[in-house]
Amino acid sequence: MSRTNLTALGAALSCALLATAAHADPAKDLQVAGRGLTFLENGPSGSGVLGIVYDPSKPASVAEKNALMSAIGGGLQAGALTLTGKPIEAGAVGGASGVVALFVTKGVNYAAVGGAAKAKKIITIGSDPECATSGGCAMSVATEPKVEIIVNRGAAAAVGAVFKAAFRMMIREV
Repeated sequence: MSRTNLTALGAALSCALLATAAHADPAKDLQVAGRGLTFLENGPSGSGVLGIVYDPSKPASVAEKNALMSAIGGGLQAGALTLTGKPIEAGAVGGASGVVALFVTKGVNYAAVGGAAKAKKIITIGSDPECATSGGCAMSVATEPKVEIIVNRGAAAAVGAVFKAAFRMMIREV
């Protein structure tokens, strides 16, 4: 292999490693999502269960579910709300109960999960902006490289979610 090829290979590997390092921190994403829930009019407080929606046929979705469940641990404090986690397979969202919100992992069929959640009036949150922009999630949160919160007005309205004015000034609505 020539020096030029080795240099190109080294640059490509460096870019790949930097891209991996820039992936979101599930604990930070959950903290922002939990805080977002506290900005809901008549939102949850005290203890609540956050359903973690994943697709068992997609390794990346399962990995994100595992990272989120690990980050929640025995309970995640977000303002006046303490969240515990409950894994829910994407195909079982229609039967979900006892959850204050659903956190949708990347790669899940956003439209199907969003439709099932809307029928049950459960707010959906994801870490993929596409989930919110497509209407599958009412809100998306990302903390890397900077905090970005997107709220889909239509998806939020469909589940009866109304955010306080102070929160709406800090987010992007679609």
